[in-house]
Amino acid sequence: MSSFPEIDLDDRWIRSHRAPKNQVDELLPYAFLVEEECTASGAIESVATLFLTNKECPFRCLMCDLWKNTTDERVQPGSIPAQIAYALARLPPSKHIKLYNSGNFFDTKAIPPEDYQAIASLLDPFETVIVECHPKLINDRSLTFRDMIKGKLEVAIGLETAHPEVLEKLNKSMSLDDFSQSVRYLNDHNIRSRAFILLKPPFLTEQEGVHWAKRTLDFAFDAGVGCCVVIPTRAGNGAMDVLETGGFFSKPSLDSLEEVLDYGIALGRGRVFADVWDLEIFSDCPECLDARKKRLESINLHQELLPQISCDCRSTGDFQRR
Repeated sequence: MSSFPEIDLDDRWIRSHRAPKNQVDELLPYAFLVEEECTASGAIESVATLFLTNKECPFRCLMCDLWKNTTDERVQPGSIPAQIAYALARLPPSKHIKLYNSGNFFDTKAIPPEDYQAIASLLDPFETVIVECHPKLINDRSLTFRDMIKGKLEVAIGLETAHPEVLEKLNKSMSLDDFSQSVRYLNDHNIRSRAFILLKPPFLTEQEGVHWAKRTLDFAFDAGVGCCVVIPTRAGNGAMDVLETGGFFSKPSLDSLEEVLDYGIALGRGRVFADVWDLEIFSDCPECLDARKKRLESINLHQELLPQISCDCRSTGDFQRR
């Protein structure tokens, strides 16, 4: 493992390397879309994903870039329901919905609790409602919201890595035990959970990044999650760029993402998805990128292993399923 920089990777240092935020409107989500996903039932169905505009997350995670589309102050009551209504009026019907708010849905400074009922009413048509939250903000408010919606509630949690030293350096203000306790709490109250897992966070070599992504999948499923999303770590938020320049971080390879996804699918312990957003960043070969992206997307949808894509850029041994 790479050595850690001899500086405190704290809130102050992380914020000091940021660029200005993007301009946002608290009455509009900053993005929304519909995509296909393999659901908990095993069916491939449409999922509406809304990226809500709200106050910045209080946790300054080292690798996070979601702060770019947040406000500095709490949004006014009524703004979040207005954003949801705006997006749903412009999207085709879906059975499931993700409300991602660049932070924590149960943070009262992000999503006003007085809006819960209005939000719940807008969610009546959906069979599943997926929100995101830090373990330390998962509490009885999640039960209150669960009881207001007609569909099944699921909470996505950023586990990131099971490597305890690296997790501490990510400035997430959480431990592996915090994660396990939160998943146990959700399971005990009939709320599903999914984990976000980083592939090759800073301070790890390529081989270590693959190893710890696999161990983190194991840890998440042992804790009781039903779904994991593997996200290749990237620069671009200021702090990560400084670490990259200093030799403490380098982006993972597409090979590594494929290996980790294949491992997770082979476990058969729950759904595993690879994040394919901006996949070209992690590829060194434009000739095979499209085919390899389609392979990952197919595995995401069907949760079944497929043969590796053959290309001159890869050795014969790379074609073999790991």
